[in-house]
Amino acid sequence: MTRPFLGKLLIVGAVALASSHVFANTEFEKVTEVEGISEYRLDNGLQVLLFPDNTKETVTVNVTYRVGSKHENYGETGMAHLLEHLVFKGTPKHPDIPAELSAAGARPNGTTWTDRTNYFETFAATEENINWALSMEASRMVDSFIAKEDLDSEMTVVRNEFESGENDPFRVSLQSMMAVAYDWHNYGKTTIGARSDLENVPIDRLKAFYKKYYQPDNATLIIAGKFEKDDMLALVDKYFAPIPKPTRVLPALYTEEPAKAGERSVTVRRVGDTKLVGSAYHIPAGSHSDFAALEVLAQVLGDTPSGRMHKALVEEQLASRVFGFNFQWQEPGLALFFAFIDKQADIEPTKKVMIETIENIKDAPVSADEVDRAKRNLLKNIELSFNSSERIALQLSEWLGMGDWRLYFLHRDRIEKVSVEDVQRVAEAYLVRNNRTVGQFIPSETPERVDIPKVASVADMLEGYTGREAIAQGELFEPSFDNIDGRTEIVEFKNGTKVSMLEKRTRGEAVRVSMLFRYGDEDSLTNKALVSSATGQMILRGAAGLSRQDIQDEFDKLKAQVNVSSGASFAFASVSTTNENLSAVMKLLDKILKSPSFDKEEFEQYKSTLKVDVEQNLQDPQRLAFNQYSRLQSPFPKGHPSYVETFEEYLVSLEALTLDDVKAFHKQFYGADNLEIGIVGDFDSKAIKSDIEGLFTTWESKADYKRIVDPFKEVAAQNIEFNTPDKENATFVAALMLPVGINHPDAPALELGNYILGGGFLNSRLATRLRQQDGLSYGAGSFLNQNAMNEKSTFGAYAICAPQNLNKVEKGFKEVMEIMLKDGFTDEEIESAKSGLLQAKKVSRAQDNELVGTLRRNLYLGRNMQWYKEYEAQMASLTADDVHKVMKKYFDLENVSIIKAGDMAKAEAAE
Repeated sequence: MTRPFLGKLLIVGAVALASSHVFANTEFEKVTEVEGISEYRLDNGLQVLLFPDNTKETVTVNVTYRVGSKHENYGETGMAHLLEHLVFKGTPKHPDIPAELSAAGARPNGTTWTDRTNYFETFAATEENINWALSMEASRMVDSFIAKEDLDSEMTVVRNEFESGENDPFRVSLQSMMAVAYDWHNYGKTTIGARSDLENVPIDRLKAFYKKYYQPDNATLIIAGKFEKDDMLALVDKYFAPIPKPTRVLPALYTEEPAKAGERSVTVRRVGDTKLVGSAYHIPAGSHSDFAALEVLAQVLGDTPSGRMHKALVEEQLASRVFGFNFQWQEPGLALFFAFIDKQADIEPTKKVMIETIENIKDAPVSADEVDRAKRNLLKNIELSFNSSERIALQLSEWLGMGDWRLYFLHRDRIEKVSVEDVQRVAEAYLVRNNRTVGQFIPSETPERVDIPKVASVADMLEGYTGREAIAQGELFEPSFDNIDGRTEIVEFKNGTKVSMLEKRTRGEAVRVSMLFRYGDEDSLTNKALVSSATGQMILRGAAGLSRQDIQDEFDKLKAQVNVSSGASFAFASVSTTNENLSAVMKLLDKILKSPSFDKEEFEQYKSTLKVDVEQNLQDPQRLAFNQYSRLQSPFPKGHPSYVETFEEYLVSLEALTLDDVKAFHKQFYGADNLEIGIVGDFDSKAIKSDIEGLFTTWESKADYKRIVDPFKEVAAQNIEFNTPDKENATFVAALMLPVGINHPDAPALELGNYILGGGFLNSRLATRLRQQDGLSYGAGSFLNQNAMNEKSTFGAYAICAPQNLNKVEKGFKEVMEIMLKDGFTDEEIESAKSGLLQAKKVSRAQDNELVGTLRRNLYLGRNMQWYKEYEAQMASLTADDVHKVMKKYFDLENVSIIKAGDMAKAEAAE
């Protein structure tokens, strides 16, 4: 246990701000402040970043430790990630962290990367939750159990995660490329580690690693959301100041990767259904001044559809998909470019053209248009990220790993200043043959060496940096049922278009729009599910005289993220933008929806990409298992709009799909007479109503709309297996259909019972048995989808595991179900689940991107928020006996279908 003492935040570095805060005998003085984020430091070394945002009813607490896979020694690969798992096991003060996270309705996770590890949770902003979260994070910083029994069970879970990655052609190829690209630096080793290290690491080495790096002087506490700064400083002092500063001194890492003397190559040969070729180049650290230009360069080369690789490979039918990205690390990293190719195609022409496209920039210089387009896209995404304090809190972890959180803002500033000359220079400096890892090795008569420049001092680089003025703040909004109803305005136009609007001031003047166009009926949509989906996918690939790239450019200029998709009987559009751009975005979207060009080349690219994606699923255990789950839960005849095709059937249908089919479908079905729109955020309601009336109220579908009924059907239990040879991971799925919809009196009890059975965070009964106790599965749980229009719900349970453990997983699942049906739940489980679920629902209402969908759906369902209020009140009144009776009423193991997918030879051998 730690010994308590009185802590104090000290000034660090050359910047000292005048303001100070005094609590008891503790004085807090700022280190610096950048765009609304204040930095402090405790005298035990803990760095503290506070980001108040009173526009949300949530708080995000994130702790980032400056330790990752690069800090691991021989025999310790994967230790940082393994430790991440064990830190969730508990402490003396918080013995069951997963249960506490679920009870708080938190959205938590932990992640490990090369330079850092972080833990975070977002939760409803109550005094109780904030105190709990800070107490929990302070406790597990130095007092986590790190016990041998936990290592024994969690090691197999992490090994299962390792095995699941072995199924992915991209991941195993990337892993091999990195290993070949680096001679000495630990960046060449994957974060997941070596199987032998995971299986054999001694508990004493893991404890030593934990005690060395999990200390306040190696950590940053980030708190963002609804709180008063002075109150939060007092709480930080209360929970973290008593942790003593360690006496050990962390050693500096000094291994440097030397310049390469020639190109490198590696080939992976494994079972699969697609080919892939990649090329990697060594580049400077993410803090280096060249990195901003390299980010722009990656966009110029790898973006879709404007990128040079897309035009040279996808448009010329040498690849189905291409992309490029950079690893932005604290020390020199990699620029990577990839292309996916049909398994029947020759990989050599693709590899040749890809390398030529990447490395011939000296002869084909970058243009101002290419650089401007890339910068717009990058800066748009950065700017939109500032609208979410939660997202910024998590983003800062990456930049802390690179040396300083303020690098995030400096990187933005640098991108703004990137010139065509900068991009040309870095392309010619780094994208050259002898700095490449791809293909094969060829001796060179004229060796080339690329010396990667170093960053002398991030601290000196950022001395005195204050960033720019913080973006517009929003209002304090209480996401209660009554307040949402009171602030929501409903409008219905004569043609049938309905709009639900909730106007409020938001951070960054952000606004979100959700639109659903309903069309057709069972007869008119028979055998048209695929063409309906394809029509939605083609909308943003060209319309209203604009190319696919033109559309992307126009939305980038308007700082808008716009998506269009479709299902069998509907089209969906979502918009995320700002107040000043909303009207222009809606007018552009209207033109695009009404006048798609359906370009022939884009259509062929769409089919080619989709074909390769589906072919990959043919040997993917998880995809196969869940596709079969969907088929069992939607037992309609072939051709019915709700029929779920096998992947083989889908490929046949895709081959037969024509561009004329798509054009005819849009002409017949698209219109706005059955349109529902939800709008939440910072907007002018009078102006947007006028826009909608002028844009959508005269656009009618030529096909009548009638809802396709999806009733409950008796489905006989089945045992189904899919054999995927040479796959190191397997998937288990259980399926059951229930005659209960969301409006049924038993619905709240079913949802609560399922939450205990397989929901929550790592502490559900299924996760506790299959992951925590047996160590069989990295991911295990259950889910329940309750139909809003019919008395039907679909239940599913799942687990990913090694093929050898499939039968053990099935046995564990059935035993958990049997115990639940026999003994029910404890009062403690019920109260904890109610607390977690109801708080999670409140957090959902506080998220504009989720609330906008709820308001839109309410239009179709004829609800307001009082329906949810009554539903949650019913849930809050449930007892353990109530839930047990409902679960026994509807669940019977004899009716459950079992689906298994994996290397069945290994499963049979284990049996």
